[in-house]
Amino acid sequence: MVGGGLQLQNQRGKLQLMESQLRTEGEKWVSCPEISWFPGGQLNVSVNCLDVHVAKHPDRVALVWERDEPGTEIKVTYREFYESTCRLANTLKRHGIHRGDRVAIYMPVSPLAVAAMLACARIGAVHTVVFAGFSAEALAGRIKDAQCKAVVTCNQGVRGGRLIELKATVDAAVKTCPSVQCVFVAQRTSNRVPMTERDIPLEEEMAKEAVDCPPEVMDSEDMLFMLYTSGSTGKPKGIVHTQAGYLLYAALTHQYVFDYQPGDVFGCVADIGWVTGHSYVVYGPLCNGATTVLFESTPVYPDPGRYWETVERLGINQFYGAPTSIRLLLKYGESWVKKHDRSSLKTLASVGEPINHEAWEWFYNVKRVGSALPPAGRGRGEIIPAMAMRPFFGIHPALMDEKRAVITGNDVSGALCISQPWPGMARTIYGDHQRFVNTYLKPYPGYYFTGDGAHRSKEGYYQITGRIDDVINVSGHRLGTAEIEDALDEHPEVPETAVIGIPHDIKGEVPFAFVVLKEDDSLDHSAVIEELRGLVATKIAKYAIPDHFLVVKRLPKTRSGKIMRRILRKVAMDETGDLGDVSTLDDPSVVTEIVRAYERFISQPTPKR
Repeated sequence: MVGGGLQLQNQRGKLQLMESQLRTEGEKWVSCPEISWFPGGQLNVSVNCLDVHVAKHPDRVALVWERDEPGTEIKVTYREFYESTCRLANTLKRHGIHRGDRVAIYMPVSPLAVAAMLACARIGAVHTVVFAGFSAEALAGRIKDAQCKAVVTCNQGVRGGRLIELKATVDAAVKTCPSVQCVFVAQRTSNRVPMTERDIPLEEEMAKEAVDCPPEVMDSEDMLFMLYTSGSTGKPKGIVHTQAGYLLYAALTHQYVFDYQPGDVFGCVADIGWVTGHSYVVYGPLCNGATTVLFESTPVYPDPGRYWETVERLGINQFYGAPTSIRLLLKYGESWVKKHDRSSLKTLASVGEPINHEAWEWFYNVKRVGSALPPAGRGRGEIIPAMAMRPFFGIHPALMDEKRAVITGNDVSGALCISQPWPGMARTIYGDHQRFVNTYLKPYPGYYFTGDGAHRSKEGYYQITGRIDDVINVSGHRLGTAEIEDALDEHPEVPETAVIGIPHDIKGEVPFAFVVLKEDDSLDHSAVIEELRGLVATKIAKYAIPDHFLVVKRLPKTRSGKIMRRILRKVAMDETGDLGDVSTLDDPSVVTEIVRAYERFISQPTPKR
């Protein structure tokens, strides 16, 4: 529908038709890895996320901005959000941003950041949201790769009670980015920051604009956004997502995976700088006309009950978080959870990495309400701890062995691949399609390689076992580090661990375990480590026992909760002289803590090394 809403019922029919076509023409994916959905279709994503809902229920709350300061949330209706998005879109156009131009968004989670995304979609510009914690160098690398014409940022960010100097980071970044013509600066705080001729005060400019902006008519396969990888290994990849297929997939998964019902308050606590935030904070919920929560703070600010206090105060019905945050909160026990009423919760879910059994059980049981709800569980009542269960509609997984052959049967493990395209999949890597082909389509010809390993149970359910590149070879035995971590995490005094492989003269590689213990001065660390050795021997095998255990207070994590294993590997191999860029960490001071713990570790009379 030109300039109108994407009719989901019709598109589901088209989805089934496309699946049928792909089954008979699957070989085309092998020989010509070009993917398109709904060719010839036209739409505007912002119309589907705003206009169609303004026409039906303009006063429904679209966004609840859960600001860093508890109890200061701001609610924005669909009408209000439509008007601010149009004003921002008109501002971009007046300053020379047009269809096809790339715009970098370097902002904290906020209504204005989401408006910037949808304003780009409205005028046909391509947004690339850069997590507002990356260093100036990392930001500049992404801006230069995308050849961004503009940057949208804030004077400062606020998180966990701390100020983050966003504008200063942008100033340093754009010095090496000649493509940037203007920097739009919003005000998150009342503090003044230096402004240059290139800088534009965003709110002042928006106030001059009309509250309507005609939407650009976009083709189904036009670029919607690019999202860059963290760049922990090699050059960052600008992953490209297009219009219709992505929006359809985000909307359908939001509706069916989380059992979203009209009137629900949907709470995904991911940052908008990650694809989870794009899909389940912004595009999926807004396409479905939901009320979506924008969480600006941290799970432990001002105390470890922050998530549950927010659930009670906002009446959140679906809660979507990361296993790493769940393990962090597990460390503080049940009391912080039970202080708050969680009766509004209907669905709990986790994202971003495999969840270990202990964290899953805590997440499931401590709440006393709701349940962890994977896609296959709803309607059948089947929920198996730590398993992703069965795939979503239109997803056809396959397990592959080292000879690139499909593994048949159940109770088997292998590399997780997808046997045919799906509407929400990435289309390319910006400016380097061959890299996309080499990374995702060549490792297992005829299949999309996810990069993960998986186990298919006797019942046919799937369990993600971790990244394939997190596999180590100990005396000829291939071990997934996630499998070792899962065993270690079952210890009642261990909320989380991280295991990496390091070289060994005889065994090839050996596991090195970084272990976080619960805060208890009476704990005998040596005794706990011996118990951990026994756990691994029992759960996996004696050869899987880590050669080294280093007790640390925290693990180095990005703001999205991803453990930066590159740093742990450097520490474990005694290469702490050059740890690389640590600015992407939520708290870079954790690196100093770990290095000091390692120095004490190796200075012991008979260290386990």
